[in-house]
Amino acid sequence: MMFYSSTCRLVILVSVACNAVTSAVSTVEPVVELGLAGEYAILAKSGISTMAGSYINGDIAVSPIASTAMTGFDLTLDSSTQFSKSALIVAGPDASLGEAYAASYGGEIANVLTTAVGAMETAYTDAAGRSTTDADTLNLGGGILGGEFGGPTKPLTPGVYTFGSDVYLNSDVQFSGDGVYIIQITGNLIQAAHKNVILDGAKSENIFWQVAGHVEVGVGAKMEGIILAKTKVDFKTNSSLNGRVLTQTACNLQSATITEPVPTARRGLRSM
Repeated sequence: MMFYSSTCRLVILVSVACNAVTSAVSTVEPVVELGLAGEYAILAKSGISTMAGSYINGDIAVSPIASTAMTGFDLTLDSSTQFSKSALIVAGPDASLGEAYAASYGGEIANVLTTAVGAMETAYTDAAGRSTTDADTLNLGGGILGGEFGGPTKPLTPGVYTFGSDVYLNSDVQFSGDGVYIIQITGNLIQAAHKNVILDGAKSENIFWQVAGHVEVGVGAKMEGIILAKTKVDFKTNSSLNGRVLTQTACNLQSATITEPVPTARRGLRSM
């Protein structure tokens, strides 16, 4: 009987320990899968425009709209007729010319882009549907991030942050710790001029800005992460993004720099 009782206690203790570990693991937020949308530095449904001085490290694409919706790039159609080149678009560590794709080029790329746009929309819906389990991450700072609410001395940590309003980055915002960050915004996302998003152990590919309104990155500001936007995304003069722009309308660049997190040298589209 003593042996039986000890065995029961051991089983109970192991069960409790396993449950605690399972609970801890289950709180880790999974990444938002981008699918084929993750093949592009910028993917837009209604257009991509730029001014002289912009620099994009990674491929760009528009669909279902035609290639004429990519303006300011001085595109040159490749002999394959499946993509165009531009001196403003580079790809990979060797800085070779990147590629610009459009549904109007037809053939296989039209089907690829239809799938990519569907993946972008699915990723947006996924990010918007994630639940917030911590009351402290609801409407943090009343939608004004920086300082005591996400600044370098009180940084954001992995998890889901939900805002029922516009969100303003009026000072530097820091993400600290390796993990997934999902920022749900029912309004607009506005980053003030010359303010930075700072990473301390966080990775740009694991930060997801799900924005129902429009996005504006101010003059000289530095943004990090994957922008999943329902409407337009504007980058002002000398602003930059380390991440991706996946917008269901348009992306407008004013002498901005966009750098995708993963080198484009791995891109399967280049073997078409």
